[in-house]
Amino acid sequence: MFGYFGYYMDPTYVLVLVGALLCIAASAKLNGTYKKYAQVRCMSGMTGAEAAQRILNAAGIYDVRIERVPGNLTDHYDPGNKVLRLSDSVYGASSVAAIGVAAHECGHAVQHSQNYAPLKVRSALVPAANIGSKLGIPLVILGLLFGLHSSLVPVGIWVFSLAVLFQIVTLPVEFNASSRALVMLQNLGITGGQETGYCKKVLWAAALTYVAAAASSVLQLLRLVLLSGGSRRDD
Repeated sequence: MFGYFGYYMDPTYVLVLVGALLCIAASAKLNGTYKKYAQVRCMSGMTGAEAAQRILNAAGIYDVRIERVPGNLTDHYDPGNKVLRLSDSVYGASSVAAIGVAAHECGHAVQHSQNYAPLKVRSALVPAANIGSKLGIPLVILGLLFGLHSSLVPVGIWVFSLAVLFQIVTLPVEFNASSRALVMLQNLGITGGQETGYCKKVLWAAALTYVAAAASSVLQLLRLVLLSGGSRRDD
């Protein structure tokens, strides 16, 4: 083994550190970009909630509620209840950053109404991904601790793979929602000129957080595989 529990340095831990640094960098980029464009008022004067309502109506979607939720950048679309939830920093704000985020969440609502295949796949993976993220690594660790390499370790790796798959499937869903958002903002005249470009920068920064999360999950999975192989060689 790689001296897994502290007797020797575990070189595979570098993969975890790289993943963590990617996520920290992406989060910092998003926060900085959002803060910058949260200071730029949209010329239309619409708030995030008003822009979202206009986009949904233009798309022929009248059964989705728009609700305010506490927090910063806690915005999300709930397909199960058909609720678009906008954070405090987006719901009543009229900045290009708020408009961009609200439009992005509307993009998910449009995906849902059009039965966008990747969104359906992601939704179907949610239960398995939750199990994988909670049980995958503990199963591998137990297998390594008690020498159950032929049973728990492979199971743990496969279970964790479900969480990784969810992160990967999330990427096209998020990129597509952002693309839809920018088109809708432009076509409806909610943003114009440089404003759409500013929204694009905010949404691109947000997309980087999903890329970083997916990369971090893949690196974690690679680490588990390497640990499993190293443990077998040391037996």
